[in-house]
Amino acid sequence: MINWHKDIVEDIARRRAVLFIGAGVSKNSSNGAGNRPKDWNEFLTFASTLTSKKKLVDSLIKNADYLTACEIIRQDLGRDDFNSLVKEEFQKPQFHHADIHEHIFNLDLRIVATPNFDKIYDVYAEHASKGNISVKTYYDDDIADVIRRPEPVILKVHGTISAPDKLIFSRKDYSKARTDSRGFYQVLDALAITQTFIFIGCGPHDPDVRLLLEDYNYRFRFNKKHFIISPKNATKKEVLEVMEDTMSLKTITYDSKNNHIELTQSLDELVNLVESKRQEMADLMKW
Repeated sequence: MINWHKDIVEDIARRRAVLFIGAGVSKNSSNGAGNRPKDWNEFLTFASTLTSKKKLVDSLIKNADYLTACEIIRQDLGRDDFNSLVKEEFQKPQFHHADIHEHIFNLDLRIVATPNFDKIYDVYAEHASKGNISVKTYYDDDIADVIRRPEPVILKVHGTISAPDKLIFSRKDYSKARTDSRGFYQVLDALAITQTFIFIGCGPHDPDVRLLLEDYNYRFRFNKKHFIISPKNATKKEVLEVMEDTMSLKTITYDSKNNHIELTQSLDELVNLVESKRQEMADLMKW
């Protein structure tokens, strides 16, 4: 089981944290046929078989240049076929939520951010909260208003499958979004300064993680570190040390065997730790 850092427990208890959930969380879900959502690598590898540039795309995927690979795939397939493919893979299968989504919801945080454009967590959270939760994308113009209100919110950093033309999925998309939706990224920057980010189901190579934390790290030399929850041996020790130093991160590892069951069980335990901490704070009136 994960030995949760005391700062994680306290910051979540005080609702001074943002949970950032990636594709690894969605991977816990399945549909009626037992299929699981593809991660970015799996989706692009499959999509490359549908293009006339498979060799080029596969070489980009091998070098982890996913943004360029996706750009070429979308250009080769064209808008209509690419959007149909995305919906076929991430919306039509009707994936069900998993236990990990329940534990994340039960942490009762005000802000959950995700680059996932599937709606697995969104649908579960809206149902579990009886509609008392907002779902906002990077292109909504009321982000600042929603962030300052007390109601919980899910921030869709890459957009949602409901609007496939606005998904951030390629290098061009990233560049355009950073220009057209500057306000959203300013909000993320502000959250990185004022909240503790806890990354689950995404690696330190993720473009969003790197852009957000590298800027934070070099603008504020003396800073409180954020956390990333990662499988053991997922990244070479020397590489991880560099990333922790340049991105102001602390890594917490877990055993990924048996479909990452240790992560799910540890999040369940984290819920208990947070609830106990909140009760202690209430008893002492120490907010």
